[in-house]
Amino acid sequence: MKLTCLQENLKRGLATVSHAVAGKSTLPVLANVLLATDGGRLKLAATNLEVGITHWIGAQIEHEGAVTVPAKLLADVVAGLPNDRVTLTLDARTQTVKVECGRFTNNIKGIEADEFPNIPTIANEQPVAAIPSDMLREAIDQVVFAAATDDTRPVLAGVLVRLRDSRLFMAAADGFRLAMRTLNLPELAQRQVECIVPARALAELSRIAGETQGSVSLTVAPGGSQVLFHTESTELVSRLIDGRFPDVERIVPQQHATRTVLETVELAKAVKLASYFAAASQNVVKLTVEPGGELGPGRLVISANAAEVGDNTGELDGMVHGSGGQIALNVKYLSDLLGVVKSAQIALETQTAQSPGVFKPVGSDGYIHIIMPMSIR
Repeated sequence: MKLTCLQENLKRGLATVSHAVAGKSTLPVLANVLLATDGGRLKLAATNLEVGITHWIGAQIEHEGAVTVPAKLLADVVAGLPNDRVTLTLDARTQTVKVECGRFTNNIKGIEADEFPNIPTIANEQPVAAIPSDMLREAIDQVVFAAATDDTRPVLAGVLVRLRDSRLFMAAADGFRLAMRTLNLPELAQRQVECIVPARALAELSRIAGETQGSVSLTVAPGGSQVLFHTESTELVSRLIDGRFPDVERIVPQQHATRTVLETVELAKAVKLASYFAAASQNVVKLTVEPGGELGPGRLVISANAAEVGDNTGELDGMVHGSGGQIALNVKYLSDLLGVVKSAQIALETQTAQSPGVFKPVGSDGYIHIIMPMSIR
């Protein structure tokens, strides 16, 4: 194998696929990235056997070939090279790749490409839908953090993805919070799809979508065990989680006693300030809603209290409709939510101190976030 490509393209491609490299594995080849010539381009691929990412970059191919090399070492070497043309030459006898750029030469020992696991492609399958990349990225970012981080209940470590007609619905929950996002797609889906995609895979897809112009196509394997997301230059394939996702729509409260509309940025600042004190007392922050009188607006009082550290109180003006009340929430969950809300205002709907708090961005119908209350001693 001998080829030439641009350093910046190779660096970007390695950064894209390296997120799928296995951290710890009994198979040494899983710590490697596959380099292979493919139809006049250089193919880079990595997998941890759950998620596989393949990326193609433009290259001048002199001789065809394939090899796998340590992903981290190659990425570090390429990142340190000047922004110039890089020549990769494989010595097939020793499985060593010579990386030349400007006045630098590096030799990296690899493992034969035959030992690299096959990354499944869903060949001959029609994509189910094409989703604009910017819409997809925003939707993923608004739900993926609410998925469970442990595997005690595997379905909760995934995100429910449901396609019906031209609507894409995503939901994630960890038992303490629930995030749901609905998107209206520009075109009808080819067929209905409902699957649970690992949250880690969707987090990688968000990164890929952020670097993509155009749309991301979604394809599900015939057996329903894998899903493939495809852009112009990158493919991500992931196994699907087997199981039944909770009926999340049923969890959403249908009524509220109080609705409070607040400025998102002001609320985020107050929550951040309260978090310094809440961190020392199980992350509890207390929200007290007080309706306004005839003339003035209502207000929200945010307070956190830690016996060993001190306490904090913040006040925000807001439009309060209803009787007011108090609720205690996890300050970390509040921060996570406010970090992904793009609208200028956010509404908080509450019933009692024991009922969940429901957050909805004002002017954006497609997003609902629910946080379970904490008990206050």
